[in-house]
Amino acid sequence: MKYMQNTPASRAAIAATLRDVPDPSVDATRTQSLLSRCPVAAETPLVTSANLATMAEVAAVHVKDERERMDLGSFKALGAAYVIARDADDGQAAGQTYVTASAGNHGMSVAAGAAAFGAKAVVYIAETVPEDFANRLREIGADVVRHGAIYEDSMAGAADAADKHGWILLSDSSWPGYFERPHTLMEGYLVLMQEAVSQIPKPPTHIFLQAGVGGLAAASAAYARHVWGDIPHIVVVEPDAAPAIYASIQKGSAQVTTGPASDMGRLDCKEPSLIALKGLARDADGFMLISEAQGLAGSEVCAAAGLSSTPSGAAGVAGLIAAQSQRDQLHLTDKSRVLVILSEMETA
Repeated sequence: MKYMQNTPASRAAIAATLRDVPDPSVDATRTQSLLSRCPVAAETPLVTSANLATMAEVAAVHVKDERERMDLGSFKALGAAYVIARDADDGQAAGQTYVTASAGNHGMSVAAGAAAFGAKAVVYIAETVPEDFANRLREIGADVVRHGAIYEDSMAGAADAADKHGWILLSDSSWPGYFERPHTLMEGYLVLMQEAVSQIPKPPTHIFLQAGVGGLAAASAAYARHVWGDIPHIVVVEPDAAPAIYASIQKGSAQVTTGPASDMGRLDCKEPSLIALKGLARDADGFMLISEAQGLAGSEVCAAAGLSSTPSGAAGVAGLIAAQSQRDQLHLTDKSRVLVILSEMETA
């Protein structure tokens, strides 16, 4: 495990290099309004796990359990499907084709949103993505295209297809010139944190947030700061095979990283979303890299606590467990109250 504290210099460097990038939103008013019309948009539970608290040697561990979100098994249901729902509310979704790249649940959200609102979904996936996931996408009605060895290759293929066919590109990442839809998509994730705020008995002292391109982590951190101010110590957790946020904070500008494929496949993204990077540089207190073994250990710990998930879904818990070697630096004590997000079901 590696841990890097955020510093004023890091915050200033990212703010300067990304000055033209929008900040993450903290306004979920329209999101809540649209979701209230969806019959499967029930609130997900916040579980307090005594087993995890004992293992982490803290007073409480609160787990926001996203495994049943909108019957899609992941927090991602709040993102792309919300963008398409918003387009439909504006009369712009029916008959459209939405194209994206996905390493996992984002593609499911695009496919489900398109199917629900009379649109079509085309999902580009890398060669390393399991065929059972491709089949799940097809079952929802998406066309699946394999393209490239890694997520970034498939994203480039999706972008080319959007330009060639006049399709709507719906990525969960952002880059120069592409901000509007990912910014809206991240608004969808705010619902998760709004629920957690209303469910948790008192503000957490620590929040551990897993990151791929960083959208979930950035939206959650932004809303946590909006509601709780400086109270929580917010830690961003990534695989050491895909240190996109960590390396960018370290260098003071957005970085394209390299590394082997990670078993934390939903987090195996080598380049950060610029909106997410800007938000996390402002809102996070520290950045952590965990090994493949630590990621697997996190999922095993969750399973033993009755909260089965994948190494990706349990990466926040893995970060909390790995943080035991840096308790003083992270200000973890037996009085700490920790919030984590279980972001997907085991079969996702």
